[in-house]
Amino acid sequence: METNNNGKGLAIASLVLGIISLVFVVTTVYAFVGTIIGIIGIVLAGVAKSKGYSGSAATAGLVMSIIGVALTLITFISCVACAGALGAFNS
Repeated sequence: METNNNGKGLAIASLVLGIISLVFVVTTVYAFVGTIIGIIGIVLAGVAKSKGYSGSAATAGLVMSIIGVALTLITFISCVACAGALGAFNS
């Protein structure tokens, strides 16, 4: 089975950005950076698939980026809610 190499670099970049966005889940202060990186990873995976790349790197990058965006958004929103609750509690 031959794979089309058009978009292979984009697929690998998507995979790397997906991994990086998952790393930013644990850094609560910079979770919004992980969200931005994850969105870029999703876009790159989509472009790689539209160029005809049929390897698993694009799929893995897409899945990891989606998970990274979801988790970083949850982390960021919970940190903002916690800070708001602490601010309301102290005043």
